Amino acid sequence: MSKILITIPAYNEENTLGETLEEINVIMQNRGYDYGILVVDDGSSDKTAQIANSYPNVNCVSHSHNKGLAETFRTMSKIVLMTDVDIIINTDADGQYPAKHIPELIQKFEQGYDLVLGSRFNGGKYSGSFGKKLGNIMFSKTFSKLLKTKLTDTTTGFRAFNKKVSALPLINKFTYTQEQLIRSAKAGLKIGEIDIETRSTRPSRLFSNPFSYAIRAWTNILRIYRDFAPIKFFGMIGLSFMSLGGFVGLFVVGNLLINGNVGGIPRVILSALCLLTGLQILLFGFLADMIGVNN
Repeated sequence: MSKILITIPAYNEENTLGETLEEINVIMQNRGYDYGILVVDDGSSDKTAQIANSYPNVNCVSHSHNKGLAETFRTMSKIVLMTDVDIIINTDADGQYPAKHIPELIQKFEQGYDLVLGSRFNGGKYSGSFGKKLGNIMFSKTFSKLLKTKLTDTTTGFRAFNKKVSALPLINKFTYTQEQLIRSAKAGLKIGEIDIETRSTRPSRLFSNPFSYAIRAWTNILRIYRDFAPIKFFGMIGLSFMSLGGFVGLFVVGNLLINGNVGGIPRVILSALCLLTGLQILLFGFLADMIGVNN
C-alpha cells in the first residue's frame, strides 16, 4: 500500500483548519489509507498551530514569521524529501477543496502520473468569481500550448505528486503552482488532471485584485521561461530587433538605389543599432543556455 502525506499550508486559519483536518481524517480512515498530515504554519498570529498540534496524526511545523505561500511550499518540499512517502497530496486549510476528491487524485496518480491536478474548470463546479475563472482559463490555454500538455487549471492548489516533483527547484517568490508545472513538464514528467468541485471561501490573501495577480503571475512565468528555454526566450527578442533593423535597412538600401541617398543618417544608425542589439541578445541566449547545461 502506498504511503501518503497530505500537506497543508496554513496562515491564520483557526476558523477552518480543524474542520478541514476532521474531513480529511474521515475520508482517509474510511478508505483505509496509510497516511499522515503535515501542516506548515506560516507564522500565524492566531491558534492555527495549536489546532494542528491537537491532532495526533498531524505534524505541524511553524515559521517564525509570515514568509508567503512559495516559501511555505519550499519548507514542505524539504520535509517531504526527508520522509518515507510515495504520494504527496497538497490541499488548502480553508476547506476550498473537499476531501472527497482525495481518493480520486490518488487513483489517477496510481495510473502512472507524476503530477495530478484537481481542475476546477473542466466540468467541475467552481465557486470563485467570473473574472478569476476567466483569468485562469487564459493561463491554462497558454500553458497547454507552452508545455504541449492539455491543462484546464494551472493555479489549483489541490494536487498529487511524487518525490521527483518535490525535488524540483523553485525560484518563484510569489506562488509555486505554475512554476511546478513548467519544471515538471520540462523534466519530462507525466501530468494529468481530474475534475473537482470547490466551496466558497474567504477572499484570497495571495493578491489584492485580479490585475495585480495577473501582472505578478505573468512576470514570474516569463522569468521561469527565460531560465528554462533561454535560446527561445532571448531568440524571440533578438530576432524581433534584427527584423526591425533589417526592415529599416531595406528601406535605406531601397532609398539609396532609387534616390541616390540613404534618406537620412538616423535611419542608418537605427538599423545598425537594432541589428547589433538583436545579435547581442541572441548571444546572451546562447550564453545562458551554456550556463544552464553546465549547471
